[in-house]
Amino acid sequence: MIGKDECSSGRCEAPHVAIVGSGSGAFAAATKVVEEGGTVTMIESEPRVGGTCVNVGCVPSKIMIRSAELAQQQRSKPFDGLENQEPQIDRARLLAQQTGLVDGLRKAKYEHIAAQTDGIQLVRGTATLSSAHELDVALEGGERQRITADRILIATGASPAIPSIAGIEGTPYWTSTEALYADAIPGHLIVIGSSVVAVELAQAYRRLGADVTVLARTRLMSREDPQLGAGLTDAFGREGIRVLAGTVPSSVTHDGHRFTVTTADETLTGDALLVAAGRAPNTAGLNLDAIGVETDRAGAVKVNSRLQTSVPTIYAVGDCTALPHYVYVAASAGTHAAINMTGGDADLDLSIVPAVTFTDPQVATVGLSEEAAKREGISTDSRTLDLDNVPRSLANFETDGFIKLVIDSSSQRLIGAQILAPNAGEMIQSAALAIRSRMTVKELSEQLFPYLTMVEGLKLCAQTFFKDVRMLSCCAG
Repeated sequence: MIGKDECSSGRCEAPHVAIVGSGSGAFAAATKVVEEGGTVTMIESEPRVGGTCVNVGCVPSKIMIRSAELAQQQRSKPFDGLENQEPQIDRARLLAQQTGLVDGLRKAKYEHIAAQTDGIQLVRGTATLSSAHELDVALEGGERQRITADRILIATGASPAIPSIAGIEGTPYWTSTEALYADAIPGHLIVIGSSVVAVELAQAYRRLGADVTVLARTRLMSREDPQLGAGLTDAFGREGIRVLAGTVPSSVTHDGHRFTVTTADETLTGDALLVAAGRAPNTAGLNLDAIGVETDRAGAVKVNSRLQTSVPTIYAVGDCTALPHYVYVAASAGTHAAINMTGGDADLDLSIVPAVTFTDPQVATVGLSEEAAKREGISTDSRTLDLDNVPRSLANFETDGFIKLVIDSSSQRLIGAQILAPNAGEMIQSAALAIRSRMTVKELSEQLFPYLTMVEGLKLCAQTFFKDVRMLSCCAG
């Protein structure tokens, strides 16, 4: 057993790490621990390894969104001379293709790695922490196993949170999981929620043929710059998605065929109900309080920059913590935690975290919004460039959206970017790198960007701090 101080001045000798969970954060940690000379026992209670992203999150949702996007392109082409047509959609075949790719990726990226990596042992069962070094595992067959480890990593993820609404319990509502794997498109889908999962699936279902109504407690994308939510609401309206802002359902009933959702202003009926109102950490039942692992009010595990909990030998990563719920954050956290659990010293830097919502147009952000900067006491300046000033947007006949840059008014350094645009996700990393490099907006405006690319919009927006870009020739520097 490694004592508390034996890892503080160098690498531990062949540490044994027990990992509860088998998602991206867990696997990143496991492979790094083995790389550093340790061994891993990974405990998974679900039938499938891989966690949320590959099974019921990022991967299947992006497949579904892409198919819906192609269907919409058949209906609505911006070019004269290309005939619009209603797509022929076979949901069963789309679902079979989606499931096939998900299964293949899970086998290649998770099951194969667990089976073929010396030093990783996978245990099927439900773990409870009994001390700072011990876990009690209820195995699938009903037996119990005691696992002792030098370090423990909690990577149990999160599950859809279900709001308290009268009558909703016992109804066949969907979470994102059921929505992603439904084998038919409902006539009318009602969506409760207004953030990433809600808006992505709402638009996908609309494009696959459903009527869609979104109930937003406040507004779409309420945690982001208000311009983003307003622009996305307008885009949804053009596609026939009804957004009811400031609407909270008071009751839900199901008569065996259809849902009835009652709000303060009206009563809605729908064929399916998607509840996408956030996610809750999977920490209940781990016995964390009893051994001194601190959690917040939502049950998320509290960690420091080394991914260490309040118990020094126990670490946590991924959506079971209060860290940003992105798979790339979980994976990076897993790698950093592994370094620290094997005697290294690695802080996870989350000062710059780019994020993308895969609607159309996409929503992409990095750094601080004006409102967030003001909360931190930073004086800001900003510019917003409509897409009809971006040559590639004009060439594509896709000018709905904008690029917004936020700078520190004293240093002139870029501190934030908010983009609503087709392919915004492919643009945001350039802004992230500019912020990481501590570029001033002047320096960004002087960079060479390829002409007739969407990312050139970052340069044009930066130029608006100094000049009227409408008076520039097409590719003026």
